[in-house]
Amino acid sequence: MGEIIEGCRLPVLRRNQDNEDEWPLAEILSVKDISGRKLFYVHYIDFNKRLDEWVTHERLDLKKIQFPKKEAKTPTKNGLPGSRPGSPEREVPASAQASGKTLPIPVQITLRFNLPKEREAIPGGEPDQPLSSSSCLQPNHRSTKRKVEVVSPATPVPSETAPASVFPQNGSARRAVAAQPGRKRKSNCLGTDEDSQDSSDGIPSAPRMTGSLVSDRSHDDIVTRMKNIECIELGRHRLKPWYFSPYPQELTALPVLYLCEFCLKYGRSLKCLQRHLTKCDLRHPPGNEIYRKGTISFFEIDGRKNKSYSQNLCLLAKCFLDHKTLYYDTDPFLFYVMTEYDCKGFHIVGYFSKEKESTEDYNVACILTLPPYQRRGYGKLLIEFSYELSKVEGKTGTPEKPLSDLGLLSYRSYWSQTILEILMGLKSESGERPQITINEISEITSIKKEDVISTLQYLNLINYYKGQYILTLSEDIVDGHERAMLKRLLRIDSKCLHFTPKDWSKRGKW
Repeated sequence: MGEIIEGCRLPVLRRNQDNEDEWPLAEILSVKDISGRKLFYVHYIDFNKRLDEWVTHERLDLKKIQFPKKEAKTPTKNGLPGSRPGSPEREVPASAQASGKTLPIPVQITLRFNLPKEREAIPGGEPDQPLSSSSCLQPNHRSTKRKVEVVSPATPVPSETAPASVFPQNGSARRAVAAQPGRKRKSNCLGTDEDSQDSSDGIPSAPRMTGSLVSDRSHDDIVTRMKNIECIELGRHRLKPWYFSPYPQELTALPVLYLCEFCLKYGRSLKCLQRHLTKCDLRHPPGNEIYRKGTISFFEIDGRKNKSYSQNLCLLAKCFLDHKTLYYDTDPFLFYVMTEYDCKGFHIVGYFSKEKESTEDYNVACILTLPPYQRRGYGKLLIEFSYELSKVEGKTGTPEKPLSDLGLLSYRSYWSQTILEILMGLKSESGERPQITINEISEITSIKKEDVISTLQYLNLINYYKGQYILTLSEDIVDGHERAMLKRLLRIDSKCLHFTPKDWSKRGKW
């Protein structure tokens, strides 16, 4: 027992989703002693950090323990002590050199269909690395990646404005979707890979002067890699946090952290919470209610006018978002909180945030559905609402990268269903094939052109036939889409939205 130290790697017993025992390799991040009994905090290699946990020595396979290697002295550069021969980002990993593998070269994904230059589009391969927007979602490295057809540079590339013919396979198109050519939108198309996919490591190349919440992983330390809150009580739910959140140090040793579900203030005991509830007048999030249909409501909260609530919301969200930075300066952000109403008040379900001014056309900075409400359609409802706001603003939008594994799945699903809904609604005129352009799809849906293109490629719908690009809808795709739409019961009704966009470029409105 005395040999196990931080940094050791060894198999650890855990139960998988099928309730079967398995022994994945794990790294010891911390060791603590409670009443003479040692506990070990382990991170399962190639698993998401939300599965990290404290385990006893009975679950460790000590026969296969791997001790950390001693670090060699770092050579100096230019004779200056402490300087490294190269930055960590540019050094070749030893594992890749040993295996003889060729490291991936950063590729700029072409965002325009009519550029003749060589390009590669990899919408289905390693997106959002690492993988959950204030604030959203590192992908699970164990998730299955779908191979995507890469358009050959030798093949003519379709224009965004050139119409693509839609070919239903063994089926017919249904109803017409009126394109809106007279509708003007603000757009800023930049030919970089940042707009449609993440950079290779998810870290911006330069600091942003606006409110980006993307985390710089280079500053991770052993403290932030470990969960520090055991349990959170929020209303009638008890939540088990997935990741580290910078709550005050004195609260991290408590078995349960109590939160007011209306103002999100935290307390150290149930008695403190009960005393607070006698003084708290809120029964809904602060701010303006801009949407209500049935029991679902959305509240718009200004990060400058409601700083305390916004900061508490960020602290709570950080428990379930791994790759976002928590800023206490919430002034540059708007928060849209989705709630469910009952006789006791409006209970928080999830939220997304967005910058008041975004030069990259981001309509979401972070997005989160709280664990008790996941897998019930609320995540897609949040996404749909963010695009509904973009429609009112007359813009196209895209979420800030990187997305988490769960966030990526939700966005992929939403984009696919929304675009297929448009394509299946087209009908032929005077016996000719129905035609639509990338720009028209983007205009109708407010989805950024780069996301439209990557989704069409992800679904493998684009084909080159007799000198033109066609979109082929197979029976499997049509049937799968219809089944998915039958399950999607929660939808945004634009008639219930009461929202007037502001021009945040005028600083007086902040």
